[in-house]
Amino acid sequence: MAALRVDDILIARPRVPTSSHALLSVLAAHGVDRIFLVPGESYLGILDGLNEYPHIDVVTCRHEAGAGFMACADGRLTRRPGVVMVSRGPGASNAAIAIHTAQQDAIPLIVIVGQVPKSHLRKHAFQEIDYQHMYGTIAKWVVEVSSPQALGEAAFKAIRVATTGTPGPVVLVVPEDVQQQDVDEFSWISPGLAPTTAERATRDEIRTQLRDARRPLLIAGGMMDQPGGRAALLAFAQAWNIPVAVAFRRHDLFPNRSPLYVGDLGLANPREQIEAFRECDLILALGTRLDDVTTQGYRFPNLPQPSQTLIHCYPDPAIVGAHFTPRIGLACNPVTLARDLMPEEPFAPDDGRQAWNHRLRGIYEKLATWPIHNNDHALDFVGVVRAVQRYAPEDAIVSLDAGTFAAPVYRHFPFMPPQRLMAPLSGAMGYGVPAAVAAQLRHPDRKVICMVGDGGFMMTGNEMILAAKRALPILFLLANNHRYGSIRLHQDAQYPGRHLGTDLYNPDFQHIASGFGLPSKRISSPEQIDAAIQDAMRNQGPQFLEFATHQP
Repeated sequence: MAALRVDDILIARPRVPTSSHALLSVLAAHGVDRIFLVPGESYLGILDGLNEYPHIDVVTCRHEAGAGFMACADGRLTRRPGVVMVSRGPGASNAAIAIHTAQQDAIPLIVIVGQVPKSHLRKHAFQEIDYQHMYGTIAKWVVEVSSPQALGEAAFKAIRVATTGTPGPVVLVVPEDVQQQDVDEFSWISPGLAPTTAERATRDEIRTQLRDARRPLLIAGGMMDQPGGRAALLAFAQAWNIPVAVAFRRHDLFPNRSPLYVGDLGLANPREQIEAFRECDLILALGTRLDDVTTQGYRFPNLPQPSQTLIHCYPDPAIVGAHFTPRIGLACNPVTLARDLMPEEPFAPDDGRQAWNHRLRGIYEKLATWPIHNNDHALDFVGVVRAVQRYAPEDAIVSLDAGTFAAPVYRHFPFMPPQRLMAPLSGAMGYGVPAAVAAQLRHPDRKVICMVGDGGFMMTGNEMILAAKRALPILFLLANNHRYGSIRLHQDAQYPGRHLGTDLYNPDFQHIASGFGLPSKRISSPEQIDAAIQDAMRNQGPQFLEFATHQP
């Protein structure tokens, strides 16, 4: 998006810009065109300032967790900060889950929190919290603005901090008595950081490693999710004939039907697959933080000195080498590096390398094969996911909540770009519905499919009302098994047959959806699945389908 000047932004221009206008001008000038919020009296000055910015879409939400999840999803899709505004105390506490999600998922996020007046600070005033102490370990930067003149400057820095290095959350705390004072007019635009790459000698060394490797493996992570990243990744993998495994919940980075796609590194990889990956002699980690899930609890590769040659590229020097010592560590843009590492002459792999690729692909194909169920009377959510895959458009966006219902998506759904997967790396329940709303607002011409369990839906499902209000054609698919299914699995593994605390007594979800204004239907037999999904995909408005996957 082209940068905007202050003159372009202030449509109904006030006589003298205020500190709130300074804040909002910085956000707008850097492409922020949507703000999610739950209103509160502690930031009324900023809320009032939004009247002068009619091109900023104000999305009023019902809960700060839902608003925060929407901002996280928007930040992930746009690669610029998602913005959420909340009131002090209870509102800020509710928003903490989104800050944690943004940190875990490496998403640029700006949280604006109204605060008590400056004279009341650190006196345990009504709803006062010291947010540096509250958020200090999960936010990249927490700043409490002490003067009206500093508000625009703080917003300008927040943009940079949230989007550079490892993207993440920034918290701007704004006392209510520094929001409406007159300030000097300014126009600040951050040009961003220029893409960086390895020097020539290092690129030559990496090419030599790629040519000589007999069993290479490329691990692609979230920093490849940027403009041109998927195309660069595919071109690189094809040019070097290197198998690609995606990091945790990054399935949409690489076409899953490509013969070079060998699966994801997630929560439940079979031993056969991980043992095969261990046999690689070169790991090229592009854009991944090599987090605990992707590395199977820091066990693949070996910690701290991998037995394989490790080349790790991530645009944050604090990440490269943080846990695993690379042979070559690169704090640069992985997309730029992938383009710069294309072979200078055609590369022809030998038979051994082809056999390695076929072996890894064969393991993945075996794991990804849709299961066959012999019980024709039981509704398994796997059948729902398979029907979604069969009828979903080529550019569908799939938004997942956390829960066991999502396992068949991660294992069996063959994502093909431009299809997108929106799933929380943090494992936060309640993400699915708000993320689907944000995704549909951002991409109104694409089909958004939200899959959510009964537990997660009851946490933030009220945000579904926005789909009705704005006529967003989201397809909500609810798996109702009357339990916290993931926790039940852990109970059965550690304390067999002892299920205290994981049973759920649920409301009538159809009535809830109908009350929100959405057409709804309950599916209770597998014979109904295909027709229900096919019909729903054709519908142009929001819809709600409940699948009874377990009878209590």
